[in-house]
Amino acid sequence: MSPAPSVATPFTLPNGQRLANRIAKAAMTEGLASKDGLPCAAHEALYRRWSHGGCGLLLTGNVQIDRQHLERPGNVIVDGPLSPDAKAAWARWAAAATENGTQAWVQISHAGRQTQKQVNPHPKAPSAVALALPGGQFGTPVPLTERETLDLIDRFAHTATVAREAGFGGVQIHAAHGYLLSQFLSPLANVRTDAWGGSLENRARFLLETVKAVRAAVGNDFTVAVKLNSADFQKGGFAFDDCLTVTGWLADLGVDCLELSGGTYEQPAMMDMDGLTPREEPKQSSTRAREAYFVQLAKALLAAKSPPLMVTGGFRTLAAMEDAVASGISLIGVGRPLCAEPACVADLLAGATEELPRFEENLRIGPGWLGPKSPIKLIRTLNGFAAQAWYYQQLRRVAADGAAVKLNPWKAFQAEQRENKARV
Repeated sequence: MSPAPSVATPFTLPNGQRLANRIAKAAMTEGLASKDGLPCAAHEALYRRWSHGGCGLLLTGNVQIDRQHLERPGNVIVDGPLSPDAKAAWARWAAAATENGTQAWVQISHAGRQTQKQVNPHPKAPSAVALALPGGQFGTPVPLTERETLDLIDRFAHTATVAREAGFGGVQIHAAHGYLLSQFLSPLANVRTDAWGGSLENRARFLLETVKAVRAAVGNDFTVAVKLNSADFQKGGFAFDDCLTVTGWLADLGVDCLELSGGTYEQPAMMDMDGLTPREEPKQSSTRAREAYFVQLAKALLAAKSPPLMVTGGFRTLAAMEDAVASGISLIGVGRPLCAEPACVADLLAGATEELPRFEENLRIGPGWLGPKSPIKLIRTLNGFAAQAWYYQQLRRVAADGAAVKLNPWKAFQAEQRENKARV
């Protein structure tokens, strides 16, 4: 009998693609592209560092299929045919990301109603249901027509071919975190009465047709993965029972890997913003039990029918990762530690440490009531955005010279606002 797998054990996907180990760099938005939306020298430097940093797989930040619907300024964009120079830029990015035998996949997305007003004050979405968030950063969306919806499916497929031709080994279709495909799945965001709304089968149609179109465009030897919410963690939203059903449909379509996540901008379980844990998982006293937010939900999927599962969210200790792999989870996603220490996974696998770095103490705007646990919601929210900005700024520093710096999160937030304005 073969020994039980560990995080250091190679993993082979259903399509035959081999990963050197079970740890993946999760998708994290880079915000490094200029106004033209092309990958640049900073992308190459950052992904070259990560390709030598120990992970068996790198997932890129979300590449947008429509420049009018960015997740944030600085996204890489594929919006029509690529020029020869653009193709060369993509090829350089892929070459850097796949050095050292590392596999790399491109995450493909459309922000839908989660497009900021500074990018598009009237974004397209399944329905005219605005985000229930204070601050006025997001406009009321305009419902997509069927023709526009079909065009977007073609755009996902086209972007997948761009990734393949550039030299990446796969793509991940982003259907989580409240972006467009996730919006179609949600009965709160999708109130359509046509073939794209209503029943779960209709709400999942956009995702399933996108998977089919992408597979037809890239073939069976190229990885097609999906990132899916386990739940939106909102009453009346996309629920875990829905996730179980959709996961079975994705398995039937031959999806090579499913990453499980959860939450939206309205309920950001995936960000652990203002100290929240996912609503369907009780708080635990054990640090290890708190680490992997979505592991228990993943185990329920494994008991049904599912593609190989990747779980991301809170993993820091080797022990928790080993527990997850022993339970049948195929891949462990790691994100934030890699923003400031790009080689930390290599240290973990080499036995130099048993725990990835934590930066929580660096992320407080101020002490006490000014911190992330403040009783004032606005201050908690500002701490959340400042923490995000701290990580974004560290990505820029690592891309520039490979080293993170000591940085005040409020100053990081202000710097990030300036960077975004320069890219609009």
